[in-house]
This record gives sequence, C-alpha cells and structure tokens, in this order.
Amino acid sequence: MRLGLALGYWGRGPDPAHLRLVTEAEDLGYHSVWTAEAWGSDAFTPLTWIAAHTSRIRLGTAIAQMAARTPTATAMHALTLDHLSGGRMMLGLGLSGPQVVEGWYGRPFPSSPLTATREYVDVVRQVLRRKAPVALDGRFHSHPYRGDGATGLGKALKPITHPLRADLPVLLGAEGPKNIAQTTRIADGWLPLYWSPTRPDVHRASLADLPDGFVIAPMARAKVCDDVAEGLLPVKAMLGFYIGGMGHAARNFHADLMARMGYAEEARRIQELFLAGRKEEAVLAVPDAFADEISLVGPPERIAERLELWRAGPVTDLLVTAPDPHTLRVLAELNG
Repeated sequence: MRLGLALGYWGRGPDPAHLRLVTEAEDLGYHSVWTAEAWGSDAFTPLTWIAAHTSRIRLGTAIAQMAARTPTATAMHALTLDHLSGGRMMLGLGLSGPQVVEGWYGRPFPSSPLTATREYVDVVRQVLRRKAPVALDGRFHSHPYRGDGATGLGKALKPITHPLRADLPVLLGAEGPKNIAQTTRIADGWLPLYWSPTRPDVHRASLADLPDGFVIAPMARAKVCDDVAEGLLPVKAMLGFYIGGMGHAARNFHADLMARMGYAEEARRIQELFLAGRKEEAVLAVPDAFADEISLVGPPERIAERLELWRAGPVTDLLVTAPDPHTLRVLAELNG
C-alpha cells in the first residue's frame, strides 16, 4: 500500500505549511500529493506550484470538479501539467452535487449523473489519445456542439499540443454504488471520500469486477497524538460540515454514504442540527466510532495496529491528511 499526502483545498488563504509538508513527504518516499477544490481555490494552480518545487512525487487532483470546466479544458490542464512535471500528473475528477453545481457554477446538475460522467471521461480520453479530432454525439457533452444556439460552424478538433502520455491516469471520486461500479469500468482508479477497513461489505458489490492495476485511494485523517478523542475533533468537524452542510436536506450524497455505512440515524441528526444553524452541536453529534474507523489517530502503536487493517483490504494507496511532518514520518516508518 503506497502513501500519498492529501492537502485538500484552501480555507481563507494558502497554508504556508503545505510546501514544507510536500517536500517532507517526497523525502520520505510518499508516492503522491493531492489538491482539491470546492468554491474557493482551484485544484490545478497549487499543483503547478508544487511541481516546480519537487522532482519525484506524483501530482493528483482529488478532486477537480467536472462542472468547473468543460472536459476539453480539463484535459488541457492535465496534459499541460503532465508536460511541465515530467509525466507526474494524475487526474482525479468528481461530479460534486446539485448545491455546488447549480449554486456555484450556475449550471444544471445533470439529470443522469452516470451518463454525464461517462461522457466527460470519454472526451478527456479522446484528447489525451490524440488519435483523431474529438467527436461525441453526447447527451451532455457533444463535440462539436449542435444544441440550442449553435451556429452550425463548429469543427471537430484535436489538441495542437501532443500529450506526453495517452494513458495519463484518470480517477473518479464516486460515492453511489452504481457510480462506483461504473468507475471500475471507465477509469483507472477510485477516490473514496470515506473508507472503513472494518466494513468491507459496504462496497463489495460495486467492486466485484476490478480490472488489473485498478487504484483504490481513499483519504484518511492521520494524527500521532496521545489523546484520541482530541485527535478526532478535526475529523468530526469535517464530517459535520460535509454531512450537514455539503448538500440539500433532501439530496446529500455524503449523508447517504454515511447511512450506507451503518449510521443512518446519526446522519439524519447531524443534518437536522447543521441546517438549523446549530453547527457546533452537529459536530458533536458525529459518533466518535465513525470518525475513528475512517481515520488513523492516536499513539504510534495504535496507528500501527489499525494500519494493518487498511493494508489487508483492496486499498492500493492511502491518501493521508496529516497536519505535521512528525505524523508523516511515523506513517512512513510504520508502512515500511
């Protein structure tokens, strides 16, 4: 199981500690570093900055939101950064949800998410292969465009720039069972939001037909500390926000996932509290047991014991959100 460093997206501004963490991770032999985006900082610009200050570590987006860019624009970002970094780019994509797609990007959430995802990946792959002009008679991503308002003058094109790698890895941040199953068919890997090594049955059906070399790279908060309860507080804060506020009360993919993992009543309660403006109570309502099973928190010997559970399953890459170099070093030592 390889280790990666997940930096996430910025809060109010760039974190000055991020570059120090990245260089430490590269020195320790971490395989990859990942950035993200929500409705603030973008995912690609920080990766370009990181690429300029590193030489070996792989560079991934976890995740770049599909609604933020057309698939050809995303492919342009990926092929450009792949060239600049010497072939270290990994493209992680996600559909996001109606709240963000319609509220932030000002476009309709696709009526068929699976079809929209499949077409998006198809176009990206066509750009990276550069075998012919991009052409797709799609429901959501037609090339050339022939829908409402089209001039009829659109021309099928292929990229001027030759991509460095036609097989640049494409990974998807899928959450629903059908979306995960489709991911195993159309992508090179899957980026789970929450992963519990003690609940293998949650995704067993969706992962029944894994192709050779398929990457499963969940994110997990890691923190070496003596007080487990205190170390879990950032995890609970994240879960409270995602489950309570990242979506609508009637449609929240993160809450649905928590419910499938055995915490349906708790997810409903977190949503109720968060949407009522009682955010601190929502965070406290997150069960310690749930926060703990998707994290690696505690003294080194406790983390070592729990790390074996992660290594025993299908996870190929563990992407850790670690706030300090000491935690990165301990994990590298424990992972061998």
